[in-house]
This record gives sequence, structure tokens and C-alpha cells, in this order.
Amino acid sequence: MPMLPITALYASILLFFYLHLAFQVVKARIRYARGLGYDHEKLLLAGRIHGNASEYIPFFLILMGLAEINGAYSIVVHGLGVAFTVARFLHAWGFRKGNGLKHAGRYWGTVITWLSMAGLALTNLVIGAPYLI
Repeated sequence: MPMLPITALYASILLFFYLHLAFQVVKARIRYARGLGYDHEKLLLAGRIHGNASEYIPFFLILMGLAEINGAYSIVVHGLGVAFTVARFLHAWGFRKGNGLKHAGRYWGTVITWLSMAGLALTNLVIGAPYLI
């Protein structure tokens, strides 16, 4: 049976991070007494940070699992996993500190997120190329 221990590790770490972000939304909803919508700036900020994570993490984990199960070098998978995880933390921190505006953490978090995802996509293409012909 195929196993994906590297993907499982990063999926678990990123899930705990995602739950932390979800809890920040819940805290903001309680604090500003809003059960629906994002009509307070801090609630909108928490919701977008959480939403942004939910937009990128699943795609990354799918690509990671595919790379791992198709035989990518563990060091490559780990390296991209660390880069992506750090990028997500940087992005969330920078987004919050910059109040949704420009911030170095948000910028570098985005750049590293995209590069690590592109790295996994390229890894999958290189690994799979011989089997496509």
C-alpha cells in the first residue's frame, strides 16, 4: 500500500495552522457580535487571512502527495514543504501586521508560496513526462 508520510506531516502542520486561523475568525465574530458577513475591518481581515490559506493549502497538498507517491526525492518534497509552510506563516503574519495593505511578510509569503507550488508542479511534470508518451 502506498504511503505518503511527508505529505501527511505537512498536511497535519498546515491543518493546525488553518484551525488557528479559523479560530481567529470565530474570535472576531464573537468580539464584534457578527454571525454573518465581514462588515468590521478586523473581522474582514481575519476572514481573508483564513480564506487565503484555504485557497492555497489544498492545491499544494495535492501536488505534494502526487510528487511523493510518484517518487520525487524526499529532500525536494521536504524542502518545498518547509518553504510553503514558512511562506503561509509569513503571509498570514504580514497580512495581519499590514492590516491588509503592503507588508514584507505578505509579499514574501506570496512569492514563496507561488514558487514552492510551481516547484512541485514542475517536479510532477518532470517525473511524469516519461510516462506521457
